[in-house]
Amino acid sequence: MNPSLHNSLTDQELLKHFYSDHNNEWLGSLLERYTMLLYGVSMKYLKNPEEAKDAVQQIFLKAITELHKYEVIYFSSWLYMIAKNHCLMLLRNDRHGISVEQLPEPAFEHEDPDPLKNESLLKDLEEALNHLNREQKTCVSMFYLEKKSYQGIAEETGFTLLQVKSYIQNGKRNLRLLLEKKFDKFDD
Repeated sequence: MNPSLHNSLTDQELLKHFYSDHNNEWLGSLLERYTMLLYGVSMKYLKNPEEAKDAVQQIFLKAITELHKYEVIYFSSWLYMIAKNHCLMLLRNDRHGISVEQLPEPAFEHEDPDPLKNESLLKDLEEALNHLNREQKTCVSMFYLEKKSYQGIAEETGFTLLQVKSYIQNGKRNLRLLLEKKFDKFDD
């Protein structure tokens, strides 16, 4: 499978391909798009970079398992709900010394867990985005927020495909570092 083809497909198209042939490579490409969002959600609840990284991997595994069982229509909202509930369950297991009464209620099916409606997380991500250089900020925003393909970003910005890929990869890494630094302040 061609990785650049995967980057040009929408979430729905990747899911459709997965549901037709059950090849986990489609899911790998899809989940990779949400790594930073899942890390941000995990940091919000767990307040520990290592635990947040572990949680992201566990959320990926849970998502893959669940997607093999049934079809999901609104992927980003569904994945956000999985992440939020996973983190809350970790906290409820009393690993962090927090009582159940101190925790917010988990999301239920009738709620709209759209991550873009989570103002605190969105504010943290926007602040971190503003610390990226112009090229990285543009490419990361277009890819993750506007769901544009590498090719679409290259056509709109005039960057080459190689530059777009580099700006997204470096921007994603820098966002992770900025968010880790922000959440490390809470631990001090």
